[in-house]
Amino acid sequence: MHMQSSRLHGFRRMPLKINVKPGEKFVVNGAVMVAGKKGASLVLQNEATILLGKDIMQEEDATSPAKRIYFTILLMYLDHGDPDQYRGMFLKLVESFLEATTFKEVRMTLLNLVQDVNEKRFYRALKTCKALINYEAEIFKIGAPEVAGSN
Repeated sequence: MHMQSSRLHGFRRMPLKINVKPGEKFVVNGAVMVAGKKGASLVLQNEATILLGKDIMQEEDATSPAKRIYFTILLMYLDHGDPDQYRGMFLKLVESFLEATTFKEVRMTLLNLVQDVNEKRFYRALKTCKALINYEAEIFKIGAPEVAGSN
């Protein structure tokens, strides 16, 4: 989540309140933190990049095409200094996915990801890419042979 408290057309953005579960990891402006035993309630008053544990992915977990796209967007989101260094890899991954699918909805999702990344709306792109990961998981289930003895 990228939050700003700047004025926009006469409106001031409201502070963002986030509840973090006990023991949950989260990242604020690149710093990895862990909530205490009782959890935490965070109120962001100004611009910040925040990511909750459920949205964090390690490189070794990027084991499928959609997950590799997600991980690359994640790197862009967290790297305030030079997010464009990951752009070439991101575009190659998207291009490969586009070549591998004929599903219109998937192709539109991929194009929306590119648009969001081009406009530096990385958090929105991460959320969209999670839907792509879920779609991919369903396709893998359909294509996977059944294990002997399972119903």
